[in-house]
Amino acid sequence: MSALARETGIAEGTLYRWRNAAKPNGGTVVVTKKQSEKHSASQKFAIVMEAVSLNEAELAEYCRKKGLYPEQVKAWRAQAEKAMAGGVVSAKELREAVATEKKRNQELERELRRKEKALAETAALLTLRKKAAAIWGEGEDE
Repeated sequence: MSALARETGIAEGTLYRWRNAAKPNGGTVVVTKKQSEKHSASQKFAIVMEAVSLNEAELAEYCRKKGLYPEQVKAWRAQAEKAMAGGVVSAKELREAVATEKKRNQELERELRRKEKALAETAALLTLRKKAAAIWGEGEDE
């Protein structure tokens, strides 16, 4: 609420009063992250499964009994559907992805070792140049 208050310039107390006034009239109520985190993933899934066959009126009554908002249940259902739709990956695809990542990792490690060697060589040459300059003095390159 405080972020909304800062964004809109409306006092936080006013926003809370407006929200509380909208609840009994069927207004949309924003669910805070804290309210959503009260339930574990298994509890959310169980609630979604219980509410899947309910119509709007039945869902509203179910939510009142459970102390939830219909928007929460709908959001949890959408999350569950999304997770189930995108969560299926074949073992072959997974092995191929792992093999590709291993190969890329090896290439990057090889390149890193090469660059570290080049850096060490450059540092050694620079040190030698400084020592030679200290011993023989700065001379002109011929």
